[in-house]
Amino acid sequence: MQTSVLKEVGDLGDLRDSAASAGSDRSPVGLRCPACQSVNVAQVLGDNGGVSYVCTACGHIWS
Repeated sequence: MQTSVLKEVGDLGDLRDSAASAGSDRSPVGLRCPACQSVNVAQVLGDNGGVSYVCTACGHIWS
C-alpha cells in the first residue's frame, strides 16, 4: 500500500479519536449502524444505482 494512503487512514483515526474525546456520540457524517451502533459506516452503490450503507464493524447492510 502506498505511504500516502496509509497516512490518510491514520488521519481518519485521528478524526475519530478527537470526536470521541470531545464527547461526540455521532460519526462525522452522522451515521450509525442500526445493528451494532458503530460509527464505522461506508456508503456503497446498490444494484439499481441506489445508495446503501454497510457497517465495516459487523457487516450489516441497509439502505
